[in-house]
Amino acid sequence: MPLDFGPLVLGGNVFGWSADRATSFRVLDGFLARGGLSIDTADVYAEWADRGGVSEEILGQWMAERGNRSKVVIATKVAKSQVRRGLSPANLRAAIEDSLRRLRTDYVDLYYAHEDDADVPQAAYLETFDALVKEGKVRSLGASNFTAERLGSALALCRENGWATFEVSQDHWNLVDRQLERTLVPLLEREGLVELPYWALASGFLTGKYRPGVDVDSVRASGVQKKYLQDPRSLAALAELDRLAKRHEVSVASVALTWLRSRPTVGAPIASARTEEQLDALFERPALTEDELATLSQITAPEG
Repeated sequence: MPLDFGPLVLGGNVFGWSADRATSFRVLDGFLARGGLSIDTADVYAEWADRGGVSEEILGQWMAERGNRSKVVIATKVAKSQVRRGLSPANLRAAIEDSLRRLRTDYVDLYYAHEDDADVPQAAYLETFDALVKEGKVRSLGASNFTAERLGSALALCRENGWATFEVSQDHWNLVDRQLERTLVPLLEREGLVELPYWALASGFLTGKYRPGVDVDSVRASGVQKKYLQDPRSLAALAELDRLAKRHEVSVASVALTWLRSRPTVGAPIASARTEEQLDALFERPALTEDELATLSQITAPEG
């Protein structure tokens, strides 16, 4: 049975980083209260700030205290952690046990290869993923950050060998970052995979938080400034988002997420929240017209 991700996947990259344990619990409680269902984490979160596995630990503590494991869809990932790097069969075996222990559960609903591993034969890691499914430790499989060529070859190998296959792809996609529409999306459409885009709000740019001449106290401010605030197409997209948000009396973020939900193969966007209050904008569902969606698409259409 295909997984139900609900209207929004909650990104767990902030848990234990910009949201402490108590704040993370409030965000998670608020997410479920608003109709949320699926939560995305990884063994590497938040290795860049302290150590990997913290996000999984907080999520596991929350599920244990709330007694709600059966009510949520939990996705985690393997391959990027410095402690459990890559997709070798031995590493996959060790990593899933580490994740299950931190999450305080005996299965994950969705297990991703967080990135490809060219140093390991694809058949070796795909057969191991299949074994984890057969053993009941993993319900479904996903690929993240794969090229179309490598994802295509993985799908073919699984088909040839009768192995459990990738059903979901998680990649960088939003209104102002659309390169994969010409590369990966055609493959996803042909193969029937669901896309769950990360950085759905372009590191906060598509919330309207970052604007020219406005100083924002955020660890992401410098990157947003360089990538988006100096790009005419991104600024034009933000202006149109402002116009539509005002017309529909909703947040800028909700307009950007509604556009993303309308794209081919998208099951639900992934977005994180550092506070419970930020969830309100993520759950708004403005009824954009086809013309409004088309205008947004035209502004940032991929070149070439």
